[in-house]
Amino acid sequence: MSKFIIQGGHELKGEIVPQGAKNEALQVICAALLTQEPVIIKNIPNILDVVRLMEVLASMGVEVTKISEHEYKFQAKEIHFDFIKSQKFLQLSSIIRASIMIIGPLLGRFGKAYAATPGGDKIGRRPLTTHFEGFFKLGAKFKHLEKENIYELSAKQLTGSYMLLNEASVTGTANIVMAAVLAKGPTTIFNAACEPYLFQLCTMLNKMGAKINGIGSNLLNIEGVETLHGCEHTILPDMIEIGSFIGMAALNRSALTIKNCACKHLGNIPYTFSKLGIPVQIKEDDIFIPKLEHYKIANQLDGSILTISDAPWPGFTPDLISIALVTAVQAKGSVLIHQKMFESRLFFVDHLQNMGAQITLCDPHRVLVNGLNHQKQLRATNMSSPDIRAGVALLIAALSAKGESTIQNVEQIDRGYQNIVERLNALGAKIEAE
Repeated sequence: MSKFIIQGGHELKGEIVPQGAKNEALQVICAALLTQEPVIIKNIPNILDVVRLMEVLASMGVEVTKISEHEYKFQAKEIHFDFIKSQKFLQLSSIIRASIMIIGPLLGRFGKAYAATPGGDKIGRRPLTTHFEGFFKLGAKFKHLEKENIYELSAKQLTGSYMLLNEASVTGTANIVMAAVLAKGPTTIFNAACEPYLFQLCTMLNKMGAKINGIGSNLLNIEGVETLHGCEHTILPDMIEIGSFIGMAALNRSALTIKNCACKHLGNIPYTFSKLGIPVQIKEDDIFIPKLEHYKIANQLDGSILTISDAPWPGFTPDLISIALVTAVQAKGSVLIHQKMFESRLFFVDHLQNMGAQITLCDPHRVLVNGLNHQKQLRATNMSSPDIRAGVALLIAALSAKGESTIQNVEQIDRGYQNIVERLNALGAKIEAE
């Protein structure tokens, strides 16, 4: 098991460029299964989850060709379905949650699909109901082969349908859309997720010949087509990395410029950090965070304590709740952090408490943070990363702490952040990976 050793208390400065968006990459790479023609995808992040997904596709028979460091060509001329049902494939795909998104394109193009129970973060229940109910609406039949732990879906011909999703699931919406673009007739998806990842996926699919209207909204209308062709697509910068760097700059009293942020796709992320007292200065497509000796949490208009909660887009993304929480640790004032979507995502706060943070865990979904206002420096400690986002929150805290901290299980961080040690050390951090 790998670990990071962090010497805290060093001021950061300079410029950093966010990687390509992890969540978008996982979707658009799966979309390459919808055509036998080449699909070229640019700005792919070099992170563990993406590498694993490309390994899954390559093992299925997809030709994966590296063009440059962050650009790949995918060509799914044929798919080896016998291998997909093998234990070797199921073991490979079960370690990454994104493997579930191969079902939609395989079902749409070939009328059959198999997948293992997906892996990923241990952050609470993440049911797949939305995915499968959408496939059923399109006419797919489902089997769960319990002995082999395989999901099997099949359909002679998918047929378009109206559906109201039980939740605005990002991966569920993506999976259903990728199946519906090759279904016969029209499909209407209401309560669709509308995160920038879906905007990008649907835009890419239209480049491939799909007919999707309502892109960027929660009401998608899809007219099925017979075939799709290849295309080129460029992934957006990762808004979760951008939010992480905003919080990191504030907590570490450092001036940072975050380059090439695609700011029009950031939603209310800058606004939410501004409520924590951080002036997010947007200059064209860059974000500048000035060095802040202090930053003050805003109260509600009636004077009550601010609440920051996650919600489906355009609400505040749940992937940044951990970052908002750790940023508030050194703010002036108090804030209630309400993580609504995952019941285990706040259980890393005991590490922050051990570092001296004034945090009260109210219940599995809510914590009250009383900011230290930089009157007291966090102290170094040894800890373990439970998931991607909590791991980076702990890393940000360790960078600001007094002394040497150790973070174990950093494979979780590597799943979502590329070359994080080298990139942060270039800003002045002191991190060693072992």
